[in-house]
Amino acid sequence: MQYRELGRTGWQVSTVSFGAWAIGGDWGSVNDQESLAALQQAIDSGVNFIDTADVYGDGRSERLVAKLLKERKEKIYVATKAGRRLNPHIAEGYNRENLTAYVERSLKNLDTEAIDLLQLHCPPTEVFYMPETFGVLDDLVKAGKLLHYGVSVEKVEEALKAIEYPNVKTVQIIFNIFRQRPADLFFKEALRKKIGIIVRVPLASGMLTGKLNKQSTFEKDDHRAFNRHGESFDRGETFAGVDYETGLQAVNELRPLIPEGWSMPQFALRWILMHEAVSCTIPGAKNPKQAEDNASAADLPAISPEVMKQVEKIYTSRIRELVHHYW
Repeated sequence: MQYRELGRTGWQVSTVSFGAWAIGGDWGSVNDQESLAALQQAIDSGVNFIDTADVYGDGRSERLVAKLLKERKEKIYVATKAGRRLNPHIAEGYNRENLTAYVERSLKNLDTEAIDLLQLHCPPTEVFYMPETFGVLDDLVKAGKLLHYGVSVEKVEEALKAIEYPNVKTVQIIFNIFRQRPADLFFKEALRKKIGIIVRVPLASGMLTGKLNKQSTFEKDDHRAFNRHGESFDRGETFAGVDYETGLQAVNELRPLIPEGWSMPQFALRWILMHEAVSCTIPGAKNPKQAEDNASAADLPAISPEVMKQVEKIYTSRIRELVHHYW
């Protein structure tokens, strides 16, 4: 495992960490024992950072992480998120009363006195223009409820605005072979301001595993079945906003570029880590084998400049016009 600084937190985190959305829900059926086994394998593989949220399985994911922490002696950093419990999900809801209540609930689920890293959970764009919301987070840090805070965003615009606030330490953003825009400007600004970048949706909801095809089906409670067009949340969270058929075509063009002995998920994760601004990426895993395979991508050698250029060509010809200016 390799480690990088997470912005100004002072932490060295595993470059391939663990995203705990899938073990909470919205990805089809999950088994808690299998989920815990996946978490255990991730830690055995050198992972020391886990990203979860209060809405993943209505607290199920946070509670599973808490159980893991009781069983391990290693230092494990846990990030969670707040805000998506709001209904309706509106900017005005990001206020002192609600955020404090969400933090207290996560503290209970995680069975801890202080949250390592709290992230606003993809709030409406207006929230990034509400200094009072970030003032509430400052107060929660002063009260000892949070060690650090950051944001999870949908759009590059939101990321650039968020890092104007001096105590925002991290930004979680979608970045993968199908979503390359963050590297244009945001990564440079993040490096300049020493912001930790947590990359989510690294495998484009499984599209970049190379295991999906035209016959693939998804369970009713899997967001890949119910959120293709943004019916429940931002469509960019599902297959990175790329339509299914186009995604499959691009994946087939990527296959010849994968070095011998690498899996496609490992190639997709290593591609992300080629960007120095990235602190870590957080692929999900529902079983130990997935967790082990993901973690092993951290130690693979650099991808050649020639192959990086070929990936960029595929993005430019197949994907760019579908996603680049939306997020």
